[in-house]
Amino acid sequence: MQNDELRKLTETLLEYNEEAKINFLHCRETGKQGDFYNEVKPFADKVKDCCEQWEIKAMKWVMIERPKNIHPMQVKNTAENLQMVSVRAFFPDTSLKKFNSHIQSNDYILKRMLESLEVSS
Repeated sequence: MQNDELRKLTETLLEYNEEAKINFLHCRETGKQGDFYNEVKPFADKVKDCCEQWEIKAMKWVMIERPKNIHPMQVKNTAENLQMVSVRAFFPDTSLKKFNSHIQSNDYILKRMLESLEVSS
């Protein structure tokens, strides 16, 4: 049951990561910053809520299951990176290289986690 919750949260975070990427590309194309109260804050808040739930469950799971390529520090960093990109996605002057690096890193860890969850089920 715990693994199902963690799997759903992980899938949701993958979707948010992709949504952040799409938002960022849109802001870069238009050169316009996202509206803080109508776009940035609502998106960042839902990502933060999901990250907080996910980090607790993921840390517990990593400590118990000890999956091969996932460590507690990666879980912590991924939660932080997701929250950071959820805000920076709406600012066209954000460094493209850095932003893409965080997106790819988040994507990698979340996908490895889903794979590991399948194996441990």
